[in-house]
Amino acid sequence: METTVKTHDGTGSPDGPVPPSGLQPFLHDACITLCAPSMALSRPDGQLREGCDGFYHGDRRALSLLTALAEDVPNAPIGGGPDSAERASFRTVLRGLAEHSPDPAVTLERRRRVEPGELSETLTLHNAGRTPARVRLTLRAASDLASMETVKSGRTVPRRAPEPHADGVSWSDGEFTARLVCTPVPETAAQAADEITELHHSVELAPGERWEAVLRCTVEDQQGDVFRPATPAARAALASGASLASADHGLDHWFARARSDLGALLLADPLQERDTFLAAGAPWFLTLFGRDSILAARMLLPLGTGLAAGTLRTLARRQGAVSDPSTEEQPGKILHEIRRDGLDFGDGLAVPPCYYGTVDATPLWVTLLHDAWRWGMPPEEVEPLLSHAESALTWMDEHGDADGDGFLEYVDSTGRGLANQGWKDSGDAVRHRDGRLAEPPVALCEVQAYAHEAALGAAELFRAFGRGGADRWEEWAARLADRFRERFWVEDARGPYPAIALGADKQPLDALTSNIGHLPGTGLLNAEESRLVAERLAGADLDCGFGLRTLSSDSTGYSPLGYHIGTVWPHDTAIAVQGLARDGHFEAAESLAAGLVRASVPFEGRLPELFAGHGAHIDSRPAPYPASCRPQAWSAAASVAVLQAVLGLRADAPNGRLTVRPGMAERYLPLRASGLRLGEREFEVALDADGTARVSGLPEDRVTVEAPSA
Repeated sequence: METTVKTHDGTGSPDGPVPPSGLQPFLHDACITLCAPSMALSRPDGQLREGCDGFYHGDRRALSLLTALAEDVPNAPIGGGPDSAERASFRTVLRGLAEHSPDPAVTLERRRRVEPGELSETLTLHNAGRTPARVRLTLRAASDLASMETVKSGRTVPRRAPEPHADGVSWSDGEFTARLVCTPVPETAAQAADEITELHHSVELAPGERWEAVLRCTVEDQQGDVFRPATPAARAALASGASLASADHGLDHWFARARSDLGALLLADPLQERDTFLAAGAPWFLTLFGRDSILAARMLLPLGTGLAAGTLRTLARRQGAVSDPSTEEQPGKILHEIRRDGLDFGDGLAVPPCYYGTVDATPLWVTLLHDAWRWGMPPEEVEPLLSHAESALTWMDEHGDADGDGFLEYVDSTGRGLANQGWKDSGDAVRHRDGRLAEPPVALCEVQAYAHEAALGAAELFRAFGRGGADRWEEWAARLADRFRERFWVEDARGPYPAIALGADKQPLDALTSNIGHLPGTGLLNAEESRLVAERLAGADLDCGFGLRTLSSDSTGYSPLGYHIGTVWPHDTAIAVQGLARDGHFEAAESLAAGLVRASVPFEGRLPELFAGHGAHIDSRPAPYPASCRPQAWSAAASVAVLQAVLGLRADAPNGRLTVRPGMAERYLPLRASGLRLGEREFEVALDADGTARVSGLPEDRVTVEAPSA
């Protein structure tokens, strides 16, 4: 996902810090409460001020300002934050009121809940003092109805003129309407400067007395949602019953927090609302992203195949059918993203509402179909998707390899879309070791691994379902592996390693990056090549102690706060952990997994989209990347990917079999993972303190426990 990364020092205003126009707002101290496609962003004290703060629905901001202050006394916030994905609470001391000792007496509590299309806040004043207290409570509200694109770019639009009502106020552009009501009805309402509405309550509190008001902001959208909210039942069912208890409470907390966040990120396809998928992340990417939604669903397969099936079908309905250069749609291609509105990033960069500019979503879709089948997606649900898999493979062979050199590559055909179209899609992400940037067309190393794995997975599917083409795609994968071996490997003083990509001249771009962590476990590498990659991933220039840096710290241009050139992305590290564990490189995998768990603790279990790559040898805790989404679907799902690697789970649901190979579990023992699923059967894996593995819920003769060296 493309993010324009800029910095600012901030300026003050009566309603809080406002970044200079044109600079992307920072999020590192934001409290995000969400239930897709709605969310609220506030300061740590609960106030919704300017910048990126607000209540959003479907990529539109319904409220840009909502503050609650007691007049004429100091308001001292003493705590607050998320209680769950959908709820948050905040507490403020109103100093000097009814106080007869240094102890605070009067407090203002603010409890927030987000549901699809609605923000509700319960405000409670409590007098714990011995004398009466009088509070003049002022609520200030405003709306600009800005698009998410406008907010993200740092641009501002004028506030909308409010329309007062007896119990509140509303704002509308004729298509999108936000209405704020207050119960009890405010004593007075006034229009302040700059289209701000002020609602006033005068409250008399006897000793021990409480007073309560409820604010509710609802949205009416004539255009409708690009995607629908998932039902409460669907959100509750996602990972229902899954639990983890281990010797590492950091891993346990990350896993538990991820379950809550993933349910709140769930959306439904309006074309078939039983099909759900994960929005990529809040706040910038609360929509369908081909790559992100696929990878998150794949990581979550040990918790059930329903999400994967919904994701596959949602994307299959929108699979490319024609060649359209304006959107980069091509027959068989899986889309990059869908938005309510197109995005204009400035500097000539813009994408349409439905955009296909990605090279990796198509092979990843095929692999998700294969893996979901292996984890127990019913055959009657798999079979209708095989024709879509055939179309995706044809795209890989033809459009994905437009110049016929045998590698999947990309080039922006529009002149205004994403210059880089792998998961590292920022403009400076793909480069030579000396810092020179890539010239398109570009063939990424990990995309070749995805294509290889997709071809082999499709061959297995085609044989199982009696379809032709299996031999062809196995041969295609073998040729790709041979070509990769000949063209991608480069060497430095430490020995050979795979380049990040081939550039326009078909020569390797020799930067050492985390991209190579996506190669193990795909079958693209032989045993010796996998060992060489594992050694590189374990080096201190990539493994920073909190996960994998996206670019080696020894490379020119390395920046620990560079979006794809030195930061750590949890999903990126988790993919490497899984691949290394599959190939038996447990020491390297365990180190990277432990780094992610270590990083999750200061982030309170809600690992962000990315964070700074300074490293554990410099910082005791990772520094935030200030514009990072949090929560992010694949960062949350990475907790399940790490658990799967720790347990060494390999599924073969078509034959009713499960393999357990716990080669990197020592630091987590004893461990008990419940609510896992193989097809329709729920099972539990327990690892005793001595590493002995026990599986319950599956027939004993269907479970194989392997020693790590097996």
